[in-house]
Amino acid sequence: MEVWILFNEEIESSSAEAFEVRRFLSEGKEMGIDVKVYHPEQFDLVVDEDNKDSILIDGKPTPLPDYVLPRCYVIDSGYFSLAVVRQLKRLGVRIFNDSASIEMVSDKMHTHQALGESNIPTPKTMLGKFPINIDLIERHIGFPIVVKTLLGVNGTGVFLIDNHKSFEDLMSLIEQTSPDIQLIFQKYIAMSHGRDLRLFVVDGEVVASMERRANDGGFKANYTQGAKVVKFEPDDEAREIAIRTAEILNLQVAGIDLLYDENGYTVCEANSFPGFKGLESCTKVNIPQAIFSAMQKRIGAEYAQQSAGIAANDLKKLAS
Repeated sequence: MEVWILFNEEIESSSAEAFEVRRFLSEGKEMGIDVKVYHPEQFDLVVDEDNKDSILIDGKPTPLPDYVLPRCYVIDSGYFSLAVVRQLKRLGVRIFNDSASIEMVSDKMHTHQALGESNIPTPKTMLGKFPINIDLIERHIGFPIVVKTLLGVNGTGVFLIDNHKSFEDLMSLIEQTSPDIQLIFQKYIAMSHGRDLRLFVVDGEVVASMERRANDGGFKANYTQGAKVVKFEPDDEAREIAIRTAEILNLQVAGIDLLYDENGYTVCEANSFPGFKGLESCTKVNIPQAIFSAMQKRIGAEYAQQSAGIAANDLKKLAS
């Protein structure tokens, strides 16, 4: 099996994302899987009705792999990365996750729209627009309130605003300095202040989960920002919400973040390129192995189905 990872950083970078890509390379070698890492900018996209078994990399036709695993954020790499993923899918390559799912999940409002439509519990969410009608927001969501940029990742662009005056001051500053920024406003879930859950879903199965706890008394519990992580054994409700969320968003690899609330859990957000360095540190689950094994299982099921179809056709021929 050959797997391409799309990654838009230097692979030897000190970032958690680069560390995780190196984990994929190491685990792939152990499992006998041919793993290659490409930057999206190495691709040239040429639409050709005849040639459907290769793609241009560094200007040269390259045979297609069995799978592609995108690991580059839309916020950083934008349209071109998504175009590469779309092209590979159209050429018949299996994708974990495809471009439509990546786009949906990168847009927090779109994510909550899709989940709300399917009756998945999420915090009450409102799309911001300038000029901000603060009275309307206070009536429908209230204070304290969580303010998020639409495309932020790893806890960046997330703020907890305590009261009407602080919110008014922040909105005034943003309107003067960044009027084109897209914001969402969410109900603050006090029960989950400074802690949340990350459930890692691979092809419809929760393979690992952890609780994240802020160290500084803050309300954000992101591992990349110094939160403590501990192993968490999810109950049936948490597991079902995570699996259903990944299914609705069509994510084969997903990090589903849950908040505690008075009714059990609510979905904070979903991640299509979920980090796993913290998760592996507290659960000892081998995440790259779980993802590669799911890919192998799918290929095996496809071959079995094809073989069964061929056998059935042979029997029909004999009978006729």
